[in-house]
Formats: sequence, C-alpha cells, structure tokens
Amino acid sequence: MASSSSSSSFFFVLLFGGGLFLFSFDAEAARVPALYVFGDSTADVGNNNYLEGSHAKANFPHNGVDFPLSRPTGRFSNGYNGVDFLAIHMGFRRSPPPFLSIGNKISHQTMRGTKGANFASGGSGILDSTGSTITTRKQIQYFATIRSNITMQVSTEKATLLISKSIFLISAGGNDIFAFFTQNKAPNESQVKQFIDTLVSAYTDHLKELYNLGARKFSIIDVPPLGCCPYPRSLNPMGSCLDILNELALRFNSAVSVLLHDLSSKMQGMKYSIGSSYNVVSNIIKNPSALGYKEVKTACCGSGKFNGQSGCMPNATYCSDRHRYLYWDMLHPTHATSKYAGVAIYEGSLSFAAPINLRQLVEDNS
Repeated sequence: MASSSSSSSFFFVLLFGGGLFLFSFDAEAARVPALYVFGDSTADVGNNNYLEGSHAKANFPHNGVDFPLSRPTGRFSNGYNGVDFLAIHMGFRRSPPPFLSIGNKISHQTMRGTKGANFASGGSGILDSTGSTITTRKQIQYFATIRSNITMQVSTEKATLLISKSIFLISAGGNDIFAFFTQNKAPNESQVKQFIDTLVSAYTDHLKELYNLGARKFSIIDVPPLGCCPYPRSLNPMGSCLDILNELALRFNSAVSVLLHDLSSKMQGMKYSIGSSYNVVSNIIKNPSALGYKEVKTACCGSGKFNGQSGCMPNATYCSDRHRYLYWDMLHPTHATSKYAGVAIYEGSLSFAAPINLRQLVEDNS
C-alpha cells in the first residue's frame, strides 16, 4: 500500500476462520524467526488476565465479540488488535501468546520462546511509576528469562542469530502521558520538557537493555492522538479533541524519532521502523467516509458522552456496524482500525512508517 488513502475494501474482509484458536501460533510460514512484543493495552493479548487485582482487564464480553468463537481473550478490542495484524503480515497466525499464559496452554516449542512471546500489559508504562501492572522494565526482565531458556535449548551462537533476526515490537508511552496529564492539566513548558526528557531517558535505557540482550530489529509504534479518544473528548465541554494530550503525544513521538536515529548510528547492527499510529488515526479522522468510517468520535461500546465515560463492560451497549467505527471503547481502536493500521505500518509510505516500513525491516537480511 502506497498510502492510507488506498481502497478501504480490506475493512470488510474478516480474517476469522473456524480453525483459529486462542493459543495457536504457527510460525512455519513466518518471515522472521520470532516476534517479541512489549507495551501496554494497545498490544496486550491477555497477560493481564493472569494478574490478580489488576483493573486493566478485557477478558469479558463484549470484548472479543468478533474474535474467533466470539471469545474475549484479554484484548481491548472487538476482535484482533494492531499487533495481531502486524504479526499476520509477518507470516504468523496472529500475535504470539501472552507470556504469563505459556506455562500450560501452548506447545513446548513456543514455551521455550523460540517463536516469540507477548509481554505487553494493559495499564503499563515506560516509567516504573506509571500504572500498577507489568512495566516495560519488568517485561524486558521476562524476555531475559526467555532468552536464557533459548540459550539452554540451542547453542549460544544459534540463540544469538535467532534473536538478532527477530522483530522486537514496542507500543508504549500513552499511559505515561495520561498519568502526567492527570497531575498536570495545564503544564507549562518547563514541566512538559522535564516530563518528556524523563520519559525518553527511560525509553533509552529499555532499548539499550534489549540491544544488550541481542535485539537488533526494532518495530516502534508511536503514540496516537490521545486527545481524540472518546474518553478525553468526554472531558471537553465542546466535545472536541483535548489539544494538550495530542501535543504531548507529538512531543514524545518527535523525541523518540530523534532517539532512534541517534541510537542506530551508535549501536552496530541496530535497525528500526517507527510505525505512526498518530498519523494513521489522524488520517482516519480527517477522511472518514473515504476510508469506510461513519463514526470517529463515539466509541462503539461504552456509556456516557461519546460512550467514553466508562469502559466496554458486560452491561454496556455496543454498535452493530463495528467495522465503521474508529474506536471500540473509550481508548482503544476497533478491529477494523487495527487492520487498517497494520497495512499502513507494515507496507505504507513514509507518512505511516519511517525511516523504512516494517516490511522493509522484516526483509532486511544484511
């Protein structure tokens, strides 16, 4: 796809089939050895199901209404999330399984981590102070455990090669921005700069740690226009996007772009692609009808103003034409939006993935 303004016909083609099951993860046709996923609820496929006391869960209806067997899996979506579609483009069945599930749910081969794992946790942040779930730092510690397991199963040389050719996908930062906004509704420039610098410093440490563990191919998903989600809109008396949240997202995204460029020039063999969920969502909001959408403000599932004042709970109502809604719930995209984002980030133009798209990163064998 050259740009996201291409035909929207893929919105209406579901990839669900009767033979798909929750923990199947077929990597035989994959274009990379493994996919390792880190981040928040935008990438979580069920890790939080296993966290006692976590309030950031989605393992109940109406979530998953369009997932195979209409099963709520822990994804904050009516079906697949963005990571699922990116994994599909890489040749996998969908996202690797949640790390916390692998004890007795899937094959021994996957349990060893040689085909990948998803460590993402809804509510988590780049900063340790954000949320009460599995922070990015803890997720990397989990990966270190899997790396040790791989090394024990194969030679150190083979483990190093496998990890260096695998994709490390990170989708994080949104919860950190929300947490900062909660404490600073109208921050001044000094406060914003200090926050962004602190966030980027932590991100730098995480990327360096993954690199030291053998990661070389990084797929970074930037932060979307948070202020345009149904929940922030519900806070605005005018019902428009909350500019401060969008400005914070843009500042962070810009800083991450500079960071990745700098690190790749210093760390031998490091390659990356930044998928712009910010531009993907902005493009949908600007061109809804051309892309098959009829509703870009109100969530499909929820309650209150814009269906953005509570989550998609079992007693909430949900729309029937979900493929025409940008948002599934108060903060998360629909299956259709995730599918569109997957195409744009995997094989789109520089507007949606830079300095190369994910497909180019996957196919780079140098």
